[in-house]
Amino acid sequence: MNFELVPPIGIGPLRIGMSRDDATRALDSLSDVKEVSAADQAGQHIFRPSGLMVSIGCMHNRLESVELGRPSAPSDLVGFRGIDVFGLPAREVVRRMAEVAAIEPADEAPASFVAADLLLSFWRPFEADAEPDEEQGYYFSSVLLARPGYYDHPALDRSSGQTVHPTSGDTR
Repeated sequence: MNFELVPPIGIGPLRIGMSRDDATRALDSLSDVKEVSAADQAGQHIFRPSGLMVSIGCMHNRLESVELGRPSAPSDLVGFRGIDVFGLPAREVVRRMAEVAAIEPADEAPASFVAADLLLSFWRPFEADAEPDEEQGYYFSSVLLARPGYYDHPALDRSSGQTVHPTSGDTR
């Protein structure tokens, strides 16, 4: 399946601003009923057979963010204007993103990047741009599409009550 990032609208059936109930139904529609993952959490995230993780973040009963985690198999592709977000090396994604929007290293995670005007952030745990065999640092691990205003201030992690920054990789 192909997933196209369309900020500020959403990804596939997941539309920023939709109700939590509608977002949960849309998330469920992305599951493969033949291969449901034991790691799926209703109303939070699903894992597709490719390993692609799709996670939703809601606040005030509205969808405010969608995060996609890198698949382990190429059967699911995630793109933005022809850029293969998980198939290309992170530095190549950043280079191509810079052709369409401002993209900056994240303040608290310099191996990660934020294209705030596009409401997109790209996360990886560390930088390994010269080491293609080190997949976790060579490719992005996740991409987050958020609602307008999401990057204007730190968010509150609804599970712990702690203040987190949207580029930290934690999008609960």
